[in-house]
Amino acid sequence: MKPRHTNHKQDRLFQQRLSELLNPRHELLQLSKQIDWKAIEQQVIPYFEEEGRPAKPIRLIVGMFMLQQISGLSDEMTVYRWVENPYWQLFCGYDFLQWDFPIDPTTLIRWRHRLKKNGLEKILSETVNTAKRTQTVQTRSLQQVIVDTTVMEKNITYPTDSKLYHCARKNLVCLAKRHEIPLRQTYTHNSKKALFQASRYIHARQMKRARKQIRKLKTYLGRTVRDIKRKIKGNKELEFYFATGLEVAEKILAQERKSPNKIYSVHAPEVECIAKGKAHKKYEFGCKVSLVTTHKEGLVLSSQALHGNPYDGHTLEGALENAEEISNKTIKRAVVDKGYKGHKVEGKEIFISGQKRGMTNYFKKLLKRRQAIEPLIGHMKSEGKLDRNYLKGSLGDQLNAVLVGIGHNLRLVLNKLRRDFAFRCLSPG
Repeated sequence: MKPRHTNHKQDRLFQQRLSELLNPRHELLQLSKQIDWKAIEQQVIPYFEEEGRPAKPIRLIVGMFMLQQISGLSDEMTVYRWVENPYWQLFCGYDFLQWDFPIDPTTLIRWRHRLKKNGLEKILSETVNTAKRTQTVQTRSLQQVIVDTTVMEKNITYPTDSKLYHCARKNLVCLAKRHEIPLRQTYTHNSKKALFQASRYIHARQMKRARKQIRKLKTYLGRTVRDIKRKIKGNKELEFYFATGLEVAEKILAQERKSPNKIYSVHAPEVECIAKGKAHKKYEFGCKVSLVTTHKEGLVLSSQALHGNPYDGHTLEGALENAEEISNKTIKRAVVDKGYKGHKVEGKEIFISGQKRGMTNYFKKLLKRRQAIEPLIGHMKSEGKLDRNYLKGSLGDQLNAVLVGIGHNLRLVLNKLRRDFAFRCLSPG
């Protein structure tokens, strides 16, 4: 059913309103007045069906998403902090102090899956509109952007053959126990011992002995796979439950050093190995994220997770189209780095780093500011959640990328409001 509404119009006898107690100049309260909550509700309501229990208020959940991304907190800590902070409660539409948890932390997971990428992009679009209302960004600035890509790492350990064999076997054994399938042997003790021995031999640079232990781990995994396939043969229900686990295990057994589309994690098989040429980190394991920011203020207009490790030049057209859809403004000029050579974007001015021919002083200054997106990416990784993605699957990558953009835009707006009201407080009169 459609979500409920928070109704605090009626006064309470023994409680005073938070709007009368809290500082009205606080940046969060000023931000809540600038956000068009009714527009957000109208865009989110189509994602709900007529059946089922009435959902929580849209302003509560969307407000918690915003506060979570501003502060870079987990789902559990967001709910705990909401109860402790009256400014957060008033931001989410509650005018009286609440002592109880408003939701279970898992509610945020279900709402993310309900809204998906398109729903979150509508919230990102509202943050752009809020930035225009607060004059954080000028409308004409939306026509001139900087585009770049970075890597959003997944929450996995550094992949090695020994760990992959051990984890794949462990995953299959757990599935077999859950469905009460008796295995000939689980190899739990032997696999753990071989994993430790392989790690020690590699550390001591005794590679011949290490390879022997890795072959043992591969043998244990192969035996477990064959044993399970024999036991579930003909049972379509069990074959369905074991399909993903067996597929991942067989890919791990078959892959070699130069195999394409390798598996790097058992619990996150969508992870890709990306080499960006960094001196301190040769390989990163996750997915690419394409970012489009305004050239002057650094407001995020588009944030997309790109799977398949595509070439940057092939992603430029899609990134600009997504940015135009979110900002409702036509982009005339984009500044990019040398990784975008060979793009096929037409109808827009694209300036690539290192370009010198036919450049006036204005366009040279324009191109020189391309590096301004790099510290913005650093802030998204340190203050937001771009550094490591904890959401599950390919859908989690897409959702986290958009949420990072929402958090970055709101932090920019809050900084603008904080500066404005601090100046007013210090000014005479």
